[in-house]
Amino acid sequence: MKIYADENMPLVAEFFGHLGPVTLFNGRAVTASALADAEVLLVRSVTPVNQALLAANKTLQFVGTATIGMDHIDKLYLAERGISFSSAPGCNAQSVVEYVLSALWYLAEKYQWQLSSKTLGIVGVGHIGQRLADAAAALDMQLLLCDPPRAATEADFNHTSFTELCRQADIISFHTPMVKTGPAPSWHLLNAQTLAMLKPECALINASRGAVIDNDALLQALKQQLRPVVLDVWEQEPDILQPLLPYLDIATAHIAGHSIEGKARGTAMLYQRLCQKLDQAPLMQLTDLLAVPAVEKVHISDNFGLPDVQNLARMLYDVRRDDALFRFHIQREGFDWLRKSYPPRREFSSLQLTGSKVPLWMAQLGFTSQQKGV
Repeated sequence: MKIYADENMPLVAEFFGHLGPVTLFNGRAVTASALADAEVLLVRSVTPVNQALLAANKTLQFVGTATIGMDHIDKLYLAERGISFSSAPGCNAQSVVEYVLSALWYLAEKYQWQLSSKTLGIVGVGHIGQRLADAAAALDMQLLLCDPPRAATEADFNHTSFTELCRQADIISFHTPMVKTGPAPSWHLLNAQTLAMLKPECALINASRGAVIDNDALLQALKQQLRPVVLDVWEQEPDILQPLLPYLDIATAHIAGHSIEGKARGTAMLYQRLCQKLDQAPLMQLTDLLAVPAVEKVHISDNFGLPDVQNLARMLYDVRRDDALFRFHIQREGFDWLRKSYPPRREFSSLQLTGSKVPLWMAQLGFTSQQKGV
């Protein structure tokens, strides 16, 4: 099979190579003519897959996106042509959670917060939002959960409306897909009107889709009143609203989900789906392809407690690194270069904890241990 894949998908040749030749392309610049003979198309969120992109192709059998979001895919068009489609739900959920946790620890240090005294509002409680809720509970934070689709189908879901969440939350973290129509649209969910509802010092974190926040309205609001803000996603990427930068505590280039495990897991999931379609047993496994981490094990003593987690987590990932890279390179090499050149980052699960009393709540944060915790 002729397989075409985004050049930023890790391990794609290693996974798919035995199924056919793998051709890599620039996901933002790829043209219809370049994909004319593709039988398998593997993309990330920067590539809109629609009639225009596939106009010259008559052979495509399978499209996969190594992302959770699907707003860049015209699924109706693919269905009309009989092209199989798969996404990778949950592939980078843990990576995004670790990004948000790092941001929370940074903000807590900068503004001298006690996270256990803060109420975290989570907008969108799917693969990522639910994991974040579990992790925040391990940090003894209070939670407000906003997810209208879940509220409509789950009688026991503890839903808080977005307007009420805006009024009550000390921190709001967005993890909703981009939805422009229907009963619960997320496009410009945070706008001039809803920004005015927030507590004066309510912190904002967006690691979902850029247009969930009206970036122009946010800029105007921050000019009037500063508040802690962390943005990983932006409207009109890669041509972002750079005047926002001086007002942000953390700014990054849509890399929250870019851990080695998160990106490679997306590739692995698409490989599994294609093997199923071809009725072929998969020959490759993710655990066989991932490199051995630089630090494999850490022994923690019986005195290890909640205040120590931040230092352990920072050994693996500190969001301040990515903020510094962003501010230095954004006007030089640019947004896409930052994403393509993103330095390696391992998830918490790559570090195995040993000790006689590894707390059970460490698993809620994503760490693994050799023995049962207490």
